[in-house]
Amino acid sequence: MEMHAFGELLPMEEAQRRMLVAARPLSRTEQVPVTEAFGRVAARAVSAPRDVPSFTRATWDGYAVRSADTRSARRSRAVRLRVVGEVFAEGRFPRPLCAGEAVAVATGAAMPRGADGVIIFEDVERTGPWVDVPHPVRVGDRMAPPGDDFPRGTSLVAAGEELTPAAMGALAACGFATVRCYARPVVSIIPNGNELLVPGARPRPGSIYESNNVTLSAVVSAAGGTPRVFPPVPDDPRQIEAALRAALPTSDVVLATGGSSVGERDHLPRVLPRLGRLLFHGIAVRPGKPTLAAVAGRKLVIGLPGHPSSCLANSYWIVLPVVRKIGRRPGPAWVDAPVRLGRGVLAPTPELATVIPLTLRHGRAYSAYHGSSSISSMVGARGFAVLPPGRRSVHPGESLQAHWLLPPLGPGGGPLAGNG
Repeated sequence: MEMHAFGELLPMEEAQRRMLVAARPLSRTEQVPVTEAFGRVAARAVSAPRDVPSFTRATWDGYAVRSADTRSARRSRAVRLRVVGEVFAEGRFPRPLCAGEAVAVATGAAMPRGADGVIIFEDVERTGPWVDVPHPVRVGDRMAPPGDDFPRGTSLVAAGEELTPAAMGALAACGFATVRCYARPVVSIIPNGNELLVPGARPRPGSIYESNNVTLSAVVSAAGGTPRVFPPVPDDPRQIEAALRAALPTSDVVLATGGSSVGERDHLPRVLPRLGRLLFHGIAVRPGKPTLAAVAGRKLVIGLPGHPSSCLANSYWIVLPVVRKIGRRPGPAWVDAPVRLGRGVLAPTPELATVIPLTLRHGRAYSAYHGSSSISSMVGARGFAVLPPGRRSVHPGESLQAHWLLPPLGPGGGPLAGNG
């Protein structure tokens, strides 16, 4: 069996740096319905085009009155006003309010002209067309002026801001049906290997079901990208190169899984340099040493190990930051927070950084990692820690720095990622 050597093994920080330098933020934008804009990145700043609300409105159910009519009101000597109508949220009272009159108003209703305060239903006594007011109503009581929510010109969304439910609500409240957003990065995922079967196919001896398409699709989606999955490609360099070249024109990133190491059928190290400039082949990290990357024009092509745990573990610290940068998503892909080890001993690897997937239970960290070929090593992982080469082992009860993945992949920061 023919083998070929790795290139220089890069420290994981340098490998990540090279990929992030090569990752070009998208300039493509699209108009997105506000109802579908959650989590998208705004491409333009948006300001309120008018006062919201555009009229003075009641903020409680009650009676709109002229405050001057109620100045002498006391519990022992209530002021009696005549109820001359009612206004709901969609209506308006047709004329100015006269002295000695009141209008029943619903929350959100436009205040009648001449009214300058609201007294709630519970505070008055109604007798036929009359209402008895037992205390003075101050000017401005339970009413909001025009622009109380958003004065004209208020910044609603900043360019580069990730749209939250509140930001979407602000846009909708100001009448915007769509918002200009950066396009989602399109990430093609191409597995290769003769042994791979599409899930659902009939099993056969020596074959395994392809799972990296599924895990990487989830990671890409969490990073704000659009995954595009391909069926497995055989271990043939011409077919692999053809698949990569076919995907590149309509992709922003291409992820190839499998065939990235130094074996006879590991073809990616020979194929990627034919597509563009090779950034590296081999990272001083475990799992995931046989990782490589190249720049093809303005596109990144990343070759990830085919072993499911290596592929997924590497995707957390490689794919997540790269796709987030290309999609112009602000901030990192995780939150750093210390945690104490629950059980087991985490041992470093000589001369290699060691990535430890972590689960989180009751404020303590646990690792179920038992090999790069078993996806069960990653089940429940919500973050990871990196042990530098040659560092001493971490024992139960000791603290280690963890990178907690942002939701939906992990808990992010805060008390969930604390020491417990």
